[in-house]
Amino acid sequence: MMKLVNDPCGIFCILFTYTSIIYADYVVIQWVVLHTMQDSLWAPFHIVLFNTFLLLLTVSHLRAMFSDPGTVPLSHTNVSLSDLRQVKREDWTMCTRCEAYRPPRAHHCRICKRCIRRMDHHCPWINNCVGEKNQKYFVQFLFFVCIISAYTIMLVIMSWVRECRQCKLYDMDTRQTQVLHSVILIMESALFGMFVIAILYDQMDAIYNDQTTIEQTVYKRPNPLHRYIFSVICRWPKKSRSTSKINIRSV
Repeated sequence: MMKLVNDPCGIFCILFTYTSIIYADYVVIQWVVLHTMQDSLWAPFHIVLFNTFLLLLTVSHLRAMFSDPGTVPLSHTNVSLSDLRQVKREDWTMCTRCEAYRPPRAHHCRICKRCIRRMDHHCPWINNCVGEKNQKYFVQFLFFVCIISAYTIMLVIMSWVRECRQCKLYDMDTRQTQVLHSVILIMESALFGMFVIAILYDQMDAIYNDQTTIEQTVYKRPNPLHRYIFSVICRWPKKSRSTSKINIRSV
């Protein structure tokens, strides 16, 4: 299990994520389901199903956050050039920051300060790199965020459309509070949902084409605005100068 990366931005994003999750759970149960479906058997069904999705989201997020993304061991600094000749690999590189030999498709993360096998990008929302060993958990996390965002919006709309037989029993302050929480929840779900759908699409496209986000950035030359937005939000790495190519045959 990996230790928590000491990155202020990543820690803030994690706290913000779980604050949003707790708030969404509170609003859905207290102001959406129980407020409009308390006399219906649908109320316990939606509460159990929603919290099941939240549990799956939390588990996948924690596994993506604390799993080793594929860190290249620093023991590789002891690998000699004769060892490299023996394995007959010409595409190994040396990271001048780690001072370690690293396999193909590995890249150095300036935040984790380690080289990561098949590094996709460093994601502040899991405060960890997305790499060879934890990408599946990251994709699962994105998938459940999409599911919960859509499900939340559906529940709020249903609560608005559904005739509230108890509305006359509530005072104006209670109604205004319910509407305020519902609007905030829809905005939160829509923003997270749209953002995560874009990331999930990029992840599935990268997996289908067997390319990491870094490799797609290098070879496909994406739209500059698209690249800038994701470099800020998801911390896609810029071109690194920490690589020294090693040609084994010439040594």
